[in-house]
Amino acid sequence: MTTDAFLADCRARLAFDLFSNTWNAVVLWALRDGPRRPVELRERIGGISSKVLTETLRRLQCNGLVDRQEHPDAPSRVAYQLTVLGRTLLVPIDAVGAWAFEYGDEVMAAQEAASTPDPQPPPPTC
Repeated sequence: MTTDAFLADCRARLAFDLFSNTWNAVVLWALRDGPRRPVELRERIGGISSKVLTETLRRLQCNGLVDRQEHPDAPSRVAYQLTVLGRTLLVPIDAVGAWAFEYGDEVMAAQEAASTPDPQPPPPTC
């Protein structure tokens, strides 16, 4: 593996890919206190559909970040929990959350300013 973040096989790019999907970090954070059943995760996470939750859990499982536990007493009862590797992402997720808490208003103000039309058109360019 290379350390050049612009190359496809770079480890840093792999990490950025994990964070590029909004739901990955949200689901990992929702599992921080222990195993949860999918229905419990949907209750904790606003705005996620069953389909998207299932896709996200499968993706996290394929990346070694989440384990799926089947309960032998009830065949349709499953729960998901963070793996040791998955737990290592809680610190960076928390750091991004702290950044968002501190600077989120500024980002939203910039977005609003960018979406507000200018009262005067820009001068023509030559």
